[in-house]
Amino acid sequence: MNQPGCLQLSQKELTRRSEILLEGLKNCTLCPRHCHVDRTADQKGDCRTARRAVVASAQLHFGEEPEISGTQGSGTIFFSRCNLHCQFCQNHDISQSGYGSPVSARELATMMLDLQHRGAHNINLVTPSHVVPQILEALCLAVPMGLNLPLVYNSGGYDEVATLQLLDGIIDIYMPDFKTLSSDFASTYLGAADYPDVAARALAEMHRQTGLLQTDSTGIAHKGLLIRHLVMPGRLEDTRQILAWIAAHLSSQTHVNLMGQYHPAFKAREHPALDTALSRRDYQQALALKREMLGH
Repeated sequence: MNQPGCLQLSQKELTRRSEILLEGLKNCTLCPRHCHVDRTADQKGDCRTARRAVVASAQLHFGEEPEISGTQGSGTIFFSRCNLHCQFCQNHDISQSGYGSPVSARELATMMLDLQHRGAHNINLVTPSHVVPQILEALCLAVPMGLNLPLVYNSGGYDEVATLQLLDGIIDIYMPDFKTLSSDFASTYLGAADYPDVAARALAEMHRQTGLLQTDSTGIAHKGLLIRHLVMPGRLEDTRQILAWIAAHLSSQTHVNLMGQYHPAFKAREHPALDTALSRRDYQQALALKREMLGH
């Protein structure tokens, strides 16, 4: 049986890293925004999250990739707010409006253990980039209480490498988005002109830590990198560039999920370039690009 990374670290080391990250809340540079606010004093930066993490829901989720959801579901914890401001976000009620309730470290640990008790294959941390200290604080409680599931880091790809390095050996599966390599698109529609460079560095670090996606005999992932890319209408060149980058800088064997569910959501109707659903033709062309450039 594959042992999750958080069980291979000593409690002392887990606590040490948690303390470093919690100290970082006092002058926050934990994500690429580098807001320099004191979140321990309930100051809020770009992520609009202070000392406590805010959770929108904790549930068994069956809509992830088969390697993540399996037959019993992924133990998904949706954190409120986000360090990106995607104009087309399909979860904008959580990521932008802030739906959810603040939780203590013990409450977050209890959520993890409850999902494990309900049979989850993993603990799936959704939009975690701005609450990494709070997650480790909860893990310091949950692991001694019996948490033994793989941890999935499910982010938008806008992650600080220095923060990711403190997760080395803790996170088992990285599942980031890779949205675009166009700084113009990122500036206009994500609110982050530096997204392409930041995401490229972050994905390289995630790959360094965990390597290619590995699954057990039942097809459930236990370690590795799984990249998601939302195919956008009229932006097949973006998809081509991303696939080429993955092949050149990571591996042609990288597990990539090209998502075809784009539709105008949130503020997309305000932007002519976003105000259309993805056509079946565009999605099929994207899949053909993937076969051509990654061979699978």
